[in-house]
Amino acid sequence: MSQDKAWPETQAILAEIKKAKHILLHCHPSPDPDSVGSVLAMKFALEQLGKKVTAIQGDSEIPKAFMHFPGAKEIVKKNFFEIDVNEFDLFIILDSGKGGVSRIKEVMFPESLKIINIDHHRTNPGCGSINIIDPSYPANCLILFDLFKEWSIKLDSDIASNLFIGTYTDTGGFKYEGVGPKTFSAVADLASHIPSIPLLISKMENSNTPGFISFEAAALGNISVLFDGKLAISSVAYSVIESKKIPASDVSAGAISSFMRSVPDWSMVACAAESQPSVVKLSFRSSDSNKYDVSKLAAELGGGGHKAAAGAVLSMPLEQAIEKVVSTAKIMYNL
Repeated sequence: MSQDKAWPETQAILAEIKKAKHILLHCHPSPDPDSVGSVLAMKFALEQLGKKVTAIQGDSEIPKAFMHFPGAKEIVKKNFFEIDVNEFDLFIILDSGKGGVSRIKEVMFPESLKIINIDHHRTNPGCGSINIIDPSYPANCLILFDLFKEWSIKLDSDIASNLFIGTYTDTGGFKYEGVGPKTFSAVADLASHIPSIPLLISKMENSNTPGFISFEAAALGNISVLFDGKLAISSVAYSVIESKKIPASDVSAGAISSFMRSVPDWSMVACAAESQPSVVKLSFRSSDSNKYDVSKLAAELGGGGHKAAAGAVLSMPLEQAIEKVVSTAKIMYNL
């Protein structure tokens, strides 16, 4: 976090919120706690301003591990094509990055719908009529923390819990690039409003399912190390997922790549999970993001993310997807 003053757009966004009657929020595909926490915190903040708000899950189910977040059960289990977008006059996009925004662009929104875009992914193309895109923030929830201060939103346990859990996870437990004194200052403020931080974290982190354990075993049992350790790739074929009867909700490429990142001898790691036939979810992590910026690799493959953590989806067979990742990385990083 490097911001010392409000963004120029801060009051313009508040003005649009005050004019709106019914506001739409959504979670990005394969939502993480920063997405869910941002949506729920914003929902509570908007309701504090007296607004009618609908939050939808979008293209993916909300993971069971997040259902104890305050307000999570109020997220409507629908995507954009299952709602009437004409019911809304303001749509606030949060933490959606390049991939989420690309999906949003497939929806035919009425011209009367005002769109505001708030994100910390530098790959976000800026699809709103008003945009705040600030990559200096290690979590989108921290952008909202500063916005809420500017808007005089009262922090309560519901808002603080959601902002905290999104910050905690998107910073890798305060380990990723961008974490600094301002991060901990914000977290200290949030912590003063949260009944039990250990309970909030432990309920999320101790919620593994038998399906995920099966997926994890398959993923960690199939790792290829390339280019003298500069790239390690875990892969799981759809046939394995199907044979082990692993539910789609338990296929978490991000969890695997995050664990693989703990090996100091591997500069970049990736997990390629064929969640459906010829649909491969890719998750990348880097232990040296200045030298190996995986957001560039993800962007080249149609995805996006951060320098140390990014992802993409390729519509092709698993072996072909892995070949594409390897060949792209080889050229991009001169491996």
